[in-house]
Amino acid sequence: MKASHQIDPDDLPTNTSANEHFQAVVDKAVNRRGFLKSGLGLSAAVFLAGPLAACGGSSSKDDGGPTPPASLLGFTAIPISTADTVAIAAGYTAAVLAPWGAPLFTAGPGSSWAGDGSDSAAAQARQVGDNHDGIHYFPLANSNTEGLLVMNHEYTTTTDAGIYAWLFGANDAGPMTTERAEKAINAHGVSVIHIRRNTAGKWEIVLDSAYNRRITAATPMELTGPAAGADLLKTSADPSGRQVLGTFNNCGNGWTPWNTYLTCEENFNNYFGTTSGADSRNDAQKRYGLSGTSTFYGWEQVVDRFDYVKEPNESNRFGWIVEIDPFNPGSTPKKRTALGRIKHENAAYALTADKRIVVYTGDDQANDYVYKFVSDGVYREGGDNATLLDSGKLYVAKFKDGAASGDFMGDGEWILLDKAANPVLAADSRFANQAEVLILTRLAADAVGATKMDRPEWVTVHPSSGEVYVTLTNNSGRSTTDDANPRAANRYGQIVRWRETGGNAAATTFEWDIFVLAGNPVRYTDRSDLKSGSANITADNTFNSPDGLGFDAFGRLWIQTDGNYSNAGEYEGQGNNQMLCADPVSKEIRRFFVGPKECEVTGLTFTPDGKTMFINIQHPGEAGDSHWPEGGNALPRSATVVITKDDGGVIGS
Repeated sequence: MKASHQIDPDDLPTNTSANEHFQAVVDKAVNRRGFLKSGLGLSAAVFLAGPLAACGGSSSKDDGGPTPPASLLGFTAIPISTADTVAIAAGYTAAVLAPWGAPLFTAGPGSSWAGDGSDSAAAQARQVGDNHDGIHYFPLANSNTEGLLVMNHEYTTTTDAGIYAWLFGANDAGPMTTERAEKAINAHGVSVIHIRRNTAGKWEIVLDSAYNRRITAATPMELTGPAAGADLLKTSADPSGRQVLGTFNNCGNGWTPWNTYLTCEENFNNYFGTTSGADSRNDAQKRYGLSGTSTFYGWEQVVDRFDYVKEPNESNRFGWIVEIDPFNPGSTPKKRTALGRIKHENAAYALTADKRIVVYTGDDQANDYVYKFVSDGVYREGGDNATLLDSGKLYVAKFKDGAASGDFMGDGEWILLDKAANPVLAADSRFANQAEVLILTRLAADAVGATKMDRPEWVTVHPSSGEVYVTLTNNSGRSTTDDANPRAANRYGQIVRWRETGGNAAATTFEWDIFVLAGNPVRYTDRSDLKSGSANITADNTFNSPDGLGFDAFGRLWIQTDGNYSNAGEYEGQGNNQMLCADPVSKEIRRFFVGPKECEVTGLTFTPDGKTMFINIQHPGEAGDSHWPEGGNALPRSATVVITKDDGGVIGS
């Protein structure tokens, strides 16, 4: 092996172990699978050539856009940490911004933070929500120093200490009441936050900005697209099947080239139960994981719409991708039903040659699937794209093993989920029409034989090659394996990538390989054991459960983890959850950042010049052993971390 974890296939011995064979065949994937064939458009040849072109700006113009760095990974890797603080590569500074409960306004409810969990439901509706996750920076006038930071808030932190630790602080334990439910409802959703870098170089919230907005689990929204108005979406409060209150358990995010934010409803099932005392769920409700009786959150005790017996269709109105216009505070969020109803992790877009938009997303549950949507209409720069996500084709992925079993690569196809065009679905009486295929997307994907994956989480698209990467975070319950999911009892996860045929994002076939198989060579020193990971995993960069994932404009792949932080047993030597950076050509991976105790590192976005990075720290102290970011005896608070390079350069360079 070369220094600094650089992987060179020529360094592999002739008589390779099973693990080394894994890396060797993947390194040879470009030649072996024909990725360099002519006719591939933005081909692997361009991808391997480097340096990579900037996305969304020209490096030859002095327009504030990014300039490609001389080398891809320009920082020194850091060791693991188990401390209750953040650790970051030398030459970088990390600062806290917009923690849970931070006020957005200077007067009225929520204009101050009590610090002990005593803030009211009305206050929480005007403060930054809890458990920050997917995040995006929308510049104002293409500014690198002022913009709208939009983030979603997945859930309220829970521990054995009570119902909503830390939502109610010292008053955490206690029966569910309307006030408690409303505070929890207001802690969910999305925050639109106007931020600005001050003269001292510190980013801060612009209080009382007209842009500042909280979208909660009770905010009125519109259901749009092919399923809107369907019988399965109608409730007693909304007989039209087109109006719904709120969004919750939003995980990752996406954004569009027309500057809207996409928030992704994930584990919505956890909020629906019944006070009837009997489990009367139908097959679809079971497939989507609704609680048979009571839920942990307990909203069904005081809000009838969360009782699936009283309102059997209310849960069908969640599990969608929601589009939000952050620049119009009076706009109504839209749930785009054409993209299907699953436990969406995030949403990553690409454009076809003819400017149709493609949206990739994963269904974050063990043995669920990867999807893509291809719009019927085309994106018009500067034009009206308001309904572009309302009409198109929805596909689910089938990953096929290669000709040589165990080479961790193969071909794949996108299976169309269309009641009229797919004969399997046409013959399936469970779906009366296309609207029901979209509402019951999981059942449709089951029916057509999609590949069951190891918890598909974030998806990201390379800014110049168009390659698509997905994190498969873990699947400890897997018993049968395939090349894309090669380990039973998969505790560590992997990242799979694919190349659409012909470089066309709308193609119905693709070629794929495994970019990295996470593992623990500290625990499993025999590198022939797949639990030790692929050859680009070492004792210096070991991690488990890749989750957040995203490219920067220069083609660096940022990997965030949400896994086991015990630093013991199967996870010995892996420390707290972390963020790493990878070179997609060499496959070198270096640890860049480590979060505080018991947190998840998630969400990432940049200013247009690439010199400021925003990430989120979620659920610090979820097991009761953190007081980050304030320390002392303060309540732990999810928060955004702002990362800058001390010399003013591009992050990662």
